[in-house]
Amino acid sequence: MASWDGRAVLDVGCGTGFHLSWFAATAASVVGVEPHGDLVALARRRTRRLPNVTVHQGTAQSLPLPDASVDVVHARWAYFFGPGCEPGLAELDRVVRRGGTAYVIDNDPTRSTFGSWFRRGYPEVDPPTVERFWSTRGWTRIPVDMRWVFPSRADLEAVVRIELTAETAEAVLAEHTGTEVDYAVNVWWRGF
Repeated sequence: MASWDGRAVLDVGCGTGFHLSWFAATAASVVGVEPHGDLVALARRRTRRLPNVTVHQGTAQSLPLPDASVDVVHARWAYFFGPGCEPGLAELDRVVRRGGTAYVIDNDPTRSTFGSWFRRGYPEVDPPTVERFWSTRGWTRIPVDMRWVFPSRADLEAVVRIELTAETAEAVLAEHTGTEVDYAVNVWWRGF
């Protein structure tokens, strides 16, 4: 795993900028790229006092960055979901410096309670196809087991309703008690 200390970091699909300040604490520079204007505004507001952070509106398929300008890329549940993301991978090839590293974090629908929910909500996602896609392009998989723990049932329900289709969310919430859910992800990484 590569450190971002003293390096140039890119967060693709940075959303509201939640992770940007975390990277900025030790990175030389941090760039967030987000396609949705309202989220760009929130990310800029969140990081306005951090001189080493810049947020751009843009997409993974057309990153608003110069060639070979990034050392570490972070993409968490954003765009890079396997087959179909080839244009974004080409952009990573363009913007990541030699010696750089990229990390893509995505759901693992083959494990965990949330994984079974994800399969119900997105049956078109074929895990063996996704794994083959990344593996044949030189990416390495690190499986990570974790847990969602919410302070209230309402918080759990709100997040599940964001993550899943309305029909699937209501079905799984009716079957699940409590405020915790085991969750599995894959961290895909590649050196450049």
